[in-house]
Amino acid sequence: MNVLQPSHVTGLHARPGDPDHGDRHLGDEQATARRSIPLIVDLDGTLTPTDTLVESLIKAVKHDPTIVLKIPLWLSRGRAPFKHFIAMQAGAHFDAATLPYNQVLLDYLRDEKAQGRTLILATAADARIANSVAAHLGLFDTVLASDGRHNLKGDNKRLMIERIVGQPFAYAGDHAADLPIWKSAAAAVLVGVSPQVERYVREHCVVEQTFPRHGASLKSWMRALRMHQWIKNVLLFVPVLTAFSLPDLQKLLTVGVAFLAFSLVASATYIVNDLLDLDSDRAHPRKRSRPFASAEIGLVDGAAISVLMLAAGLAIAALVSAALLATLLCYLVLTSAYTWLLKRYVLIDVLMLSVLYTLRILAGAVAASVSISSWLAAFSLFIFFSLALVKRCSELVSLSRAGGGMTKGRDYHVSDLPVLWPLGIGAALSAIVVFGLFINAHETQVRYESPHLLWGAAVVMIYWISRLWIKTGRGEMHDDPIIYSLTNFNSLVCITVIVGLTMIAQFVPTGFP
Repeated sequence: MNVLQPSHVTGLHARPGDPDHGDRHLGDEQATARRSIPLIVDLDGTLTPTDTLVESLIKAVKHDPTIVLKIPLWLSRGRAPFKHFIAMQAGAHFDAATLPYNQVLLDYLRDEKAQGRTLILATAADARIANSVAAHLGLFDTVLASDGRHNLKGDNKRLMIERIVGQPFAYAGDHAADLPIWKSAAAAVLVGVSPQVERYVREHCVVEQTFPRHGASLKSWMRALRMHQWIKNVLLFVPVLTAFSLPDLQKLLTVGVAFLAFSLVASATYIVNDLLDLDSDRAHPRKRSRPFASAEIGLVDGAAISVLMLAAGLAIAALVSAALLATLLCYLVLTSAYTWLLKRYVLIDVLMLSVLYTLRILAGAVAASVSISSWLAAFSLFIFFSLALVKRCSELVSLSRAGGGMTKGRDYHVSDLPVLWPLGIGAALSAIVVFGLFINAHETQVRYESPHLLWGAAVVMIYWISRLWIKTGRGEMHDDPIIYSLTNFNSLVCITVIVGLTMIAQFVPTGFP
């Protein structure tokens, strides 16, 4: 590689501290001078807003969880050997094409490259990762990276640049760790740096360009925690309704605390699920905008919050009762099994989803110290199996319309729709049959003041579930039918009527046989 010498940079320098020397419109001569020196580009946090080491670690652990046991040993050998070990373990599972990139910076680099500028990728990431990124982008003339012995960060990176590239050079980075490099550079490209770092850099070299980056907003965190999914935990209150315990404020308060515990643990598992599903989410037309898939929120930050929410949820459950804690731990084990393994297998995943929804109802019964009937358990399994199939069919309908053939990360094909469709509708009708048998059961006739009103709830239920399947067929269904049912006006009306008729049937005598 031809490294340009200092004589090529006439007109580039400005006085350190000059407020006008960065981000200005350069004349043709100045632009030519700027492009005559190589531009060194950092990877993590700069070219990509994510951390490739953490991404590689997640991929490695996802495909071989036993790697977790080897991490302390490799960390004890130093950061460079550890990075090399993780890169080797991630292996073929790491795909540079799936990484999120700073598109504004990437456009700038492509323009510089088109004008003949030498671009060099210099990163503390392992060479295997760096070479994969460079090969995917096709922009860089040279790659400098950690090699398993030397960790190319801070002063180590500066020394490598000065030895391989020489002087002068420009450097694009994002972190205070890059300050030794900027101090030696002729020019700087700043990507999302703090105000303190920016002030320091402007005192030592020309600022060629800045690319601001906004931190994660409250809305982003709410999306990451899937707080809208907390509405599913309303199912914990179902046993209070069916056990005629609604007037008992103590039971309602206890179930409310259980609701909070389940919601915190659920958010923790959603974060873990998103971290493990980065590649498949990035390949999805809607899920690619999720905070972790888009790198709007850092992976390390997400993992830390997940641990905190998990601990808080389990602690709250323990305060309610040991039985509730045991139920929540069972939920955690099952949902972890779903996340790590079971969701990859056709039909096993939807069966597990129906079990997890039913487990929420059981948890509500445990918290309120009431029993649930076999009728409710059977109805729950059938109805949630149907709704889980709505979710899969909805995804396959969207995939089919986009010209795809198979879901990424799940064992479902568009050709499965003719089988899944009747299976889901049949499960829904089975739930209705169970509900009808429940209405005619002796215990129902004895306990309810007006049990015949439940037939009205059954009719509305038939309309509601049939409409969900029609919406699915039209491609109008939200990815999550539970959320759709609890936010769509028509579905809300149906659910309100069903609950209302059930409560009237419980407590209000109508005088009809």
